[in-house]
Amino acid sequence: MSAPTLLAVSHGTADAAGAGAIAELVARVAAALPGVAVVEAFVDVQQPDAAELAPTIDGPLVIVPLLLSSGFHVHHDLHGIARSRPQTVVADPMGPDPRLAEVLAARLAELPEADAHSPVILAVAGSRDPRSLTDAEGMASLLRAHTGREIALAYLAARQPDLPTALAQHPDAAIATFLLARGYFADLAARQAVGRALSAPLLDGGPVPDALVDLIVARYRDAATALA
Repeated sequence: MSAPTLLAVSHGTADAAGAGAIAELVARVAAALPGVAVVEAFVDVQQPDAAELAPTIDGPLVIVPLLLSSGFHVHHDLHGIARSRPQTVVADPMGPDPRLAEVLAARLAELPEADAHSPVILAVAGSRDPRSLTDAEGMASLLRAHTGREIALAYLAARQPDLPTALAQHPDAAIATFLLARGYFADLAARQAVGRALSAPLLDGGPVPDALVDLIVARYRDAATALA
């Protein structure tokens, strides 16, 4: 029996650099999984649309969310696809996970005059889904454990505190951008944090971190085992 196809589904972005960085991540995952068909799709903005593409794929299918936390797209869109198609399973989203904390810490270390002991604001996209709140808090705990630094949460949409409020409350904090790639929310964070130390997204246009590839491969393998 052939290995299940991996359908790597991200949100989608109109930012060309962000889209290119995610495509490179998918290519690295494909290279790490010889013998597995790896297909890229999206839930918004870009094509192909995951819901339209999935029925055209033959055989078992593992949908891997290239999404950093639980939320509407995971539990409504992607699980909706799985319910409508036989031999289909949705892997866990990327976060929370210690490998993401590793990459976040590396991005913080790239900041000019980085202070390894200053507080950090973890800026997340935000969602009204309560499961996303649990994931954000879990990611903050993992980053705190990895760095030993004080971590405060801020949300770029849907929840409080928003980033301007968190910046006012923590005037000496650096900002860890908990976003996969450049796009709408990265631009929003940059506008709201002018003059403050703001790390690049997890994919910053340079080499794809091995930790992200390892994470997605692990999500696929765990879900493929459950499917079997």
